[in-house]
Amino acid sequence: MKTLLDLKGVTAFYGASQALFGVDLDVAEGEVVALMGRNGMGKTTTVRTVSALLRPREGAITFAGHATRGMAIHRVARLGIGLVPEGRRCFAPLSVEENLTAAARASDRPGGWTQTRVEALFPRLAERRSQRASTLSGGEQQMLAIGRALMTNPRLLVLDEATEGLAPVVRQEIWAAIHQLKGDLAILVIDKTLKELRQVADRCFLIERGRTVWTGEPAALTPELTDRYLGV
Repeated sequence: MKTLLDLKGVTAFYGASQALFGVDLDVAEGEVVALMGRNGMGKTTTVRTVSALLRPREGAITFAGHATRGMAIHRVARLGIGLVPEGRRCFAPLSVEENLTAAARASDRPGGWTQTRVEALFPRLAERRSQRASTLSGGEQQMLAIGRALMTNPRLLVLDEATEGLAPVVRQEIWAAIHQLKGDLAILVIDKTLKELRQVADRCFLIERGRTVWTGEPAALTPELTDRYLGV
């Protein structure tokens, strides 16, 4: 498979504090990759560098053949990165339909994602179409955040803790949607739910203290590795 996203030796800082010390990560077209590690080890910081929300100090980031280091955030997004950030961050005063429409208008990327297709993936959004985002449940807001990212017709969907804090039944709906999306676009998923990640991910990257320490197929994640790097 052709590589879509490639990070080599990426370092990043928050002010004077270094957060990434050399992250290596790659995602191929149509592949699902899990980025895993304990809290505070650099997963969200890695996502922020991929999305150009945080500029790397050193290393290289390439997406769809473009070197994105130093590129403006909106230009990186228009290359085809759809971010579902931790905490959802829907437009609270807007309705479900307005959230989806706003995302589509903000992106000039062609593609097959429409409101109808998003609602087929998440039928609850069709039921809540005219409802303000602020009145949705946490799970419905997460569905909306994913749907909003899909409306930009991304080549890579980045899911940062997409199931955290949700009820078990809602988590299963999110994982079912990820299974449906697999193969249609590349997915980089950050999550702590090892059982579900094993079922959907093609490869896993483990990160420890801002460094990539292991990569391989989910089946190769031994109890020793999970205990050492994930604490499970």
